[in-house]
Amino acid sequence: MAELASLVQRLEVAVGRLEAVSGDGVVAAYVEAYDGIITRSVGQYMTLSQQIGGDVQKHADMMKQAFSCQRQLLVTSSCSQKPSDASLTALLAPVSKVIQQVQTFREQNRSSPLFNHLSAVSESVPALGWVAMAPKPGPYVKEMQDAAQFYTNRVLKDYKEKDQKHVDWVKAYLSIWTELQNYVKQHHTTGLAWSKSGPVASASAAPPPRAGPPPPGPPPPPMASSGGSGDQGPDTRNALFASLNKGADVTKGLKHVPKDQMTHKNPNLRTQTGPVRTGPKPFTTSKPAVTAAASRKLPPVLELDGKKWKVENQEGVQGLVISDTELKQVVYAFKCNNSTLQIKGKINSITLDNCKKLGLVFDDVVGIIEVINCRDVKVQVLGKVPTISINKTDGCHVYLSKDSLECEIVSAKSSEMNVLVPGKDGDYTEIPVPEQFKTVWDGKKLVTTCTEIAG
Repeated sequence: MAELASLVQRLEVAVGRLEAVSGDGVVAAYVEAYDGIITRSVGQYMTLSQQIGGDVQKHADMMKQAFSCQRQLLVTSSCSQKPSDASLTALLAPVSKVIQQVQTFREQNRSSPLFNHLSAVSESVPALGWVAMAPKPGPYVKEMQDAAQFYTNRVLKDYKEKDQKHVDWVKAYLSIWTELQNYVKQHHTTGLAWSKSGPVASASAAPPPRAGPPPPGPPPPPMASSGGSGDQGPDTRNALFASLNKGADVTKGLKHVPKDQMTHKNPNLRTQTGPVRTGPKPFTTSKPAVTAAASRKLPPVLELDGKKWKVENQEGVQGLVISDTELKQVVYAFKCNNSTLQIKGKINSITLDNCKKLGLVFDDVVGIIEVINCRDVKVQVLGKVPTISINKTDGCHVYLSKDSLECEIVSAKSSEMNVLVPGKDGDYTEIPVPEQFKTVWDGKKLVTTCTEIAG
């Protein structure tokens, strides 16, 4: 039965694609233009990724799914009016999910020999979020493309004299975002364009393609049978398999329904007595609703709880200050983004967890500074600190004072770390923390030394 439900859902998706075409058989201009990007730039990127193989090919398959999901959203917007914010969140959920999968794959494969390829894709894939950006989605795409170039430059350096295929891969991948930026400027200048007529868009109206096999949907409507058995036997299932294997001919037997008989265009038909046979329905939209609820912003927190200062969920807040401190107190900053935090006085320890683009300035710490699961953070010590620990962090600048030059910096599973050391004239000298190492067996033990950082 699960197999049968899966096949029925595939048929529904095929019909949904036919319904996305306007009455005169013409696809919306900006959907057709988007198809051009998929055919040209994305197609070339997919071809080269398959030639490279390994993790790059797996990543490319996810990217292909991401563009497929976004195309489905464009089809919906071309024939539907803009929905409420809650419904829009559900419509954006499939694209957001694949973006997260792309980024998670990179984090799970940090030891991959193709890590720079994975990083270039992971850093720039949020560009597909342009559909939620207004009024300037084009510059947002450009910003994400620039984020990829740090890693694409590394790929070029590693393979420029070794394998032209990787050089061509970089050019093909970057061309995707260049072409997408031009596309957005032309067709969606101030944000995702929606139809001015037609029904209001909803997540249930056009189920997006999924990265994996679809979940079992509700059973198909009961079919007439001369016998009393509910099982139609293998012959019926085989017949359905055969019909689906016809390829493009699968829809030739569908009956054309006049517009005056379409229930979604004639609400009065829904109120008629008697059941209206609509066939199997798409899978429920309750999951996106849960996702939307889970994504709600939590209230910001800045309070002293016992001996712990809690700084949580701060978004775009400049000038956060903790001044009334004691030696026994600790500071824990969690999910603080695009903000600055200053801690005055001498305290026990400071922890930054899951923060992005956070600037931290503090006087003295007698224990340790921990930076965990962060991205693009800056830490400046004005007094003394014995130890700074950086773990699972991408992008960390540490500004030392003259009194803290003897501190120990311990790092693990992190990248793009730089220590800035003050000079006699007050200017800082930036020194990168090694990320790559070479280990050899000297006959008695393993000997590990730092190697030059690519890029």
